[in-house]
Amino acid sequence: MERTLVILKPGALQRGIVGEVISRFEKRGLKLVALKMARLDDEILAKHYAHLIDRPFFPWITASMKAAPVILCCWEGYDAVQVVRAMAGATKGSKAVPGTIRGDYSLSAQENIVHTSDSIENAAVELDRFFTAEDYFEYDSPLDPFKYAPDEK
Repeated sequence: MERTLVILKPGALQRGIVGEVISRFEKRGLKLVALKMARLDDEILAKHYAHLIDRPFFPWITASMKAAPVILCCWEGYDAVQVVRAMAGATKGSKAVPGTIRGDYSLSAQENIVHTSDSIENAAVELDRFFTAEDYFEYDSPLDPFKYAPDEK
């Protein structure tokens, strides 16, 4: 099973939609294996958004991500990275289709409710950035036979 990172940004917390967003991933059949609230600082944001550090909007991103705590989630499931990305929708909320998280809850490229890992490789790096081995929980779900074919486990 793949694992992927989802960060519910400060806007999700401030707007009171954390439960709604988490519920969407649960209803889709993904398994929550790690969850915590954190305040992000400049050091971790510089690592996380290193690919954007030279962009003129980088200070806006860091200010936004430090405005309130974030909710860090690790979701597990078959094709989890691709499934979560599709559920999130286009980065720019105004271009995201209705029915996606960003399409239903945002209009902005920056204030777009969630960050999601964009590849299996980046998911591994990002998860290591925010979680330790002790943060993960393994547990069986009696619903797994109703979510996956035998070759999808």
